[in-house]
Amino acid sequence: MRDYRKYDVWKLGHTITLKIYEVIKLFPKSEQFGLASQMRRAAYSIPSNISEGCGRESEAEFKRFLVISQGSASELEYFTTLSKDLGYLDETSYLVLSDEVNKVKRSLNNLIQKI
Repeated sequence: MRDYRKYDVWKLGHTITLKIYEVIKLFPKSEQFGLASQMRRAAYSIPSNISEGCGRESEAEFKRFLVISQGSASELEYFTTLSKDLGYLDETSYLVLSDEVNKVKRSLNNLIQKI
């Protein structure tokens, strides 16, 4: 069994999840059960799927969960764009989050290619 905490991509996913939880506190109350909720789920799905994959027996199963994490990262990427376009995120916050989501996506892709 693998230790998910040793993977840098898990650390990146965890960090971005914490940042998402912070920025959505500033969203309008009307979005707390809409976009904010979707962003939380997409964000924590990244490290949680990496964690779950680490608990699986085969390399193929691990890889499948990494691919699911990659999909969640892509979903989060869109949600950050939508949040910026709706005026919920300022340009600076958007650029920081977008950069971090892209780092996660690249890291996931690299790990998937190695398996």
